[in-house]
Amino acid sequence: MNEPSYSPFAEGLGRRVFLGQLSAVGAAGAIAAAGAVGAATAWNKAGFAAAAESNATAEPLPTVKLGPYTITRLIVGSNPLHGYSYMGPHTDRHMKEYFTVDRTVQFYRECEQAGINTLQFSPSPDLSEALRRSKQEGVKMHRILLFSDRAKLKPIVSETEPIAVAHHGGATDKLFGQGKSGQVHDFVKAVHDLGLLAGVSAHNPDCIRKIADEGWEVDFFMTCFYFLTRASVPGALEKIPPIQTLEFTYPFLKDDPKAMTQVIRQVRQPCLAFKILGAGRLCTSQDSVREAFRFAFANIKPTDAVIVGMYPRFFDEIRANAQYTLQFGKPA
Repeated sequence: MNEPSYSPFAEGLGRRVFLGQLSAVGAAGAIAAAGAVGAATAWNKAGFAAAAESNATAEPLPTVKLGPYTITRLIVGSNPLHGYSYMGPHTDRHMKEYFTVDRTVQFYRECEQAGINTLQFSPSPDLSEALRRSKQEGVKMHRILLFSDRAKLKPIVSETEPIAVAHHGGATDKLFGQGKSGQVHDFVKAVHDLGLLAGVSAHNPDCIRKIADEGWEVDFFMTCFYFLTRASVPGALEKIPPIQTLEFTYPFLKDDPKAMTQVIRQVRQPCLAFKILGAGRLCTSQDSVREAFRFAFANIKPTDAVIVGMYPRFFDEIRANAQYTLQFGKPA
C-alpha cells in the first residue's frame, strides 16, 4: 500500500504533480478536487487508460530468474485484496469492500499492463475466482502461492495453477519456535513432489539462516523486512527497549530491514522481499515510498525481487511502483 488509508487525500495536489512526472500518465487533470472520492476514481480510470496505451513502448521492468521462469523484480502481493491492512479493522474492511472479484480482475489486468508479470497470493474463494477469470480474460502473470496446509496442498495447486509455492511465513516462524522445523521441511518436499518450485517464507531472519545453514533443497525464500512474529520466539520481545505504547501487536522496528537484508545477501537462493513499505508505515509521502524502494533494491541481491501490496483506490500505485522499480531495480 503506497498511501496511508487513514488519510487518503493527504497530499492530493502533490500526487497530481508527481504523477505528471511519470511517463505516459497525462490524466492528472481528471481530479477536479483532491478531496472528492468520485474525482479520484475518475482520475484512476483515466490514468489507467493512459498507462495501458503507453505500455506498448514503455521500458520493460527489470527481471530475475526463479527456476526456469523469468519474473519481474516487482511482484504484486495479495494482502490488500484479502483486506489485510495491518492498520486495524476499519481499514481492513475498506480494502475488502473495494476489492470485489470484478475489481480484482481489473487490478491484475492493470498490473500486467504496467509490465508486472508475477503475482503472489494466498487462497480464498473470491481470489481463486478472480484468478480463474483473469486467466479466461487473457492475464498471463506467473503465480506464487503462499500456503502451509500440506493436506490441502494438491487440490489448491490444481485449482490455482502456481509456478511456485512458499510455506507461509507466520506458520514457519511458529513451527521453528516450537522446535518443529521438520514440518516445514516436509512441506517443501511435498511441493517438489508436485513438480513445483518450493520456497519458505519467514519474518524471523534466524529461520532463513537456519534453513540455509542446513542446506535445505529450497528454490527461493520470501523474506519479510520486519520481524512481526517476535512473540513466537521466547525472550525476543524482552530485547526491545521499553516503548510507551498501548499495544505491541505489530512490532515494526525501524532497524529490522537491516537485519533481514543482511541474511538475504548471505543466502544463494533468490529472495522475494516483502513489506518493504512497512505495511503503509513508510507511505506518508511519495518521497518516503521512493526511498523505501531505493533501500530495498540497494540492499538485496541483484537476483532478488520485491513483493508489494497495492491499493490503487485513490492513487495509481501500480504505475508509481513500476517507475520506482525501473529507477532502482536495474541490476548494476
